[in-house]
Amino acid sequence: MTTVKEIVAEMTGATSEDIAFVEKAYEYSKKAHEGQTRYSGEPYFVHAAATAKTLAEYGMDAVTIAAGLLHDAVEDGRVSREEMEKEFGKEMLFIVDGVTKLGTHKYRGAERHAESLRRLLVATASDIRVLIVKLADRKHNMQTLEHVPEHKRRRIALETLEIYAPIADRLGMGKMKSTLEDLAFPFVDPDAARHAAEVRKLKTQETESGLAKVQKELKQELAKKGLTTFRTDIRMKGLWSLHQKLKRKHDDISVIHDIAALRIVVPTIEDCYTTLGTVHALFKPLPGEFKDYIAFPKPNGYQSLHTTVVTPEAGIVEIQIRNEEMHRRAMFGIASHMSYKQLGKGVEKLGTEVQKSRFSSLSFSWVRSLIPSLMKITKKEGEVKGVTEVPPWLAELSEAHAEMAGSEEFVEGLKEDFFSHRVFVFTPQGDVIDLPADSTPIDFAYAIHSDLGDHIQGVKVNGKLVPFDTKLGNGEVVEILRRDSAHPSSKWLDIARTSLARRNIRATLGMTDTSKPKTPQKRKRSAGSK
Repeated sequence: MTTVKEIVAEMTGATSEDIAFVEKAYEYSKKAHEGQTRYSGEPYFVHAAATAKTLAEYGMDAVTIAAGLLHDAVEDGRVSREEMEKEFGKEMLFIVDGVTKLGTHKYRGAERHAESLRRLLVATASDIRVLIVKLADRKHNMQTLEHVPEHKRRRIALETLEIYAPIADRLGMGKMKSTLEDLAFPFVDPDAARHAAEVRKLKTQETESGLAKVQKELKQELAKKGLTTFRTDIRMKGLWSLHQKLKRKHDDISVIHDIAALRIVVPTIEDCYTTLGTVHALFKPLPGEFKDYIAFPKPNGYQSLHTTVVTPEAGIVEIQIRNEEMHRRAMFGIASHMSYKQLGKGVEKLGTEVQKSRFSSLSFSWVRSLIPSLMKITKKEGEVKGVTEVPPWLAELSEAHAEMAGSEEFVEGLKEDFFSHRVFVFTPQGDVIDLPADSTPIDFAYAIHSDLGDHIQGVKVNGKLVPFDTKLGNGEVVEILRRDSAHPSSKWLDIARTSLARRNIRATLGMTDTSKPKTPQKRKRSAGSK
């Protein structure tokens, strides 16, 4: 069982008041769950303590860690809401209430899926910490899923794969995403999970000794350049992620080069590019396989340099280079911006710190949109006020689908637009547009502005004219040529990939569509057009 000392040990920089608050919640939770057991036969408190430890590892504040300890106490009727508020305050009760609401919605297939997802999104918009507690709660539940009755396992695993892991990804929480996926995968498709494990094991055996030699050689070369305060490790691709890639590559393992990757974590951004130069001087890079996510981060805030090189020792290897801040962000995502040191400092101070980054306009564009939601929990005579701003992607989903919560279109729209594999393309001005895989220029245009989508005359991808049904790829620059006299045709419905584009096309064509929005969907982005 996780002890309170183990939880506190993860709370780097916590004040004595923080520690006392968590210790009080620990003892309170232990007493509240006394006599309760889980399916495994273990005391129920084991789950509460494990959830709190995960939150501490992710750098969450003392109130959130305490909420992890007591997140089930009110729902189980062991502690009243009044008692919770009296002992731990309104802010704590607010988070626990949110987690309790999320827990009442279960994945039960398409018919009930819609309402569950809508409520999940609405609850998330209220306070992002609610969802982070829920993710930590889900992680431990998945670690003990084998003890749950067999008829429930697949439903819980599917819910984890289709709802919680993708949301962890959207929050930039790469470590949580990968953990949830790999815990759920064997319960969803045991045969595919075994196959992916065998492929990964085979690749590991092939490259393990070679990667160690590459590691040693790189360390020696970097030391010659004065780089000594860095660390390296070998990252193995998650089983679910490998399975998805094998499907996309028709099970051809020879074209997958990132099953085993060498990660190099250096002190500064400048060191990242120095290291890249050293890597390319030692090993020949594969053309077209270099990605600069530092200059052009992913929308969830992920930053790193990725290059694929040919080595004599380990064959073709992917190498990832980042600094410590980027590494923490890649692992913990939005949670890395929510430590007790930062909560309460205010949006203004955080914003000033963010502006100091030479890449801030890109790397924090999505994260900054979340920060006000985190910080605008104001304390006034014990009162906790809800947030006034929500992440744009979350607000768009909540608003666009609110009227059709029970419809099949809602379910499909969320699956396609939110939970599917993504591609990241650019406007000519350099804005990143996040779209589902296989999206076309029509989807791109409507993602920017409904008026732009309604008047597409032509499309240029990387400076060349292309057909409307062209599938967009990662990193491509898309320019929409607009003309007032141009209008959608019914053929566009077969080309469009996103539900947003299809709804707007139907609306313009005057088709009957129960999901048609009352007003055009508009976004504040650069037009990406002429």
